[in-house]
Amino acid sequence: MSSVDTHSHHGYITDKERYLNRLKRIEGQARGISRMVDEEQYCIDILTQISALKSALEAVAVGLLDDHLKHCVVDAARAGGDEADQKIKEASDAIARLVRS
Repeated sequence: MSSVDTHSHHGYITDKERYLNRLKRIEGQARGISRMVDEEQYCIDILTQISALKSALEAVAVGLLDDHLKHCVVDAARAGGDEADQKIKEASDAIARLVRS
């Protein structure tokens, strides 16, 4: 059973619509950047949009991480044992990936 299967719901579920709307805007930003390249717009303008896109993705990632810590990790910590250790390691690994990127 994967970590996805161990919970009946995820911490972000109460904000699911907000996350989906944000991701749709991010998708639109990515298409806009592609269009800018296709239209051969100024490099700095494209880089500015890429920076904005990266910031938007990071905001989603931090929000999801916060929800994970508040729900999945806290629930696992209350249960204790191997599940708690696994959730803490997952969170630490996710934080490391975000810091590296």
